[in-house]
Amino acid sequence: MGGADTGGAPAGSRYADQRPYVIADRLDDLQGPTSGEVSLDRRFDRSGRARYDLSSPRRLASMYETVLREATAPEDLSRWLDGATLLRLWPSLVLPPQVRRLWEARFSELANARRPAA
Repeated sequence: MGGADTGGAPAGSRYADQRPYVIADRLDDLQGPTSGEVSLDRRFDRSGRARYDLSSPRRLASMYETVLREATAPEDLSRWLDGATLLRLWPSLVLPPQVRRLWEARFSELANARRPAA
């Protein structure tokens, strides 16, 4: 006999497939910091390494990956991300496929950034 249907996700589905990721309306809305050192709010990064030196390419990419995964409102995106920087970093960011698909569906320039030049 099966368990009660709670109306939630189907059995065996993954959290990442259900999670409501946030997407910006426009890349131009993303006006976050592009230099210096920033500290993300604890709700974004509980690792103890929430301080990011934006002059370090790896730490910059790590911060973008964290914000894209953990943002819960468009204001989070506009506070921490910069549109031009996101476009530049996009091909190298390590993101859940769901996040990548959602953002590339909204912004063709991100999808095009991942394609090799002809």
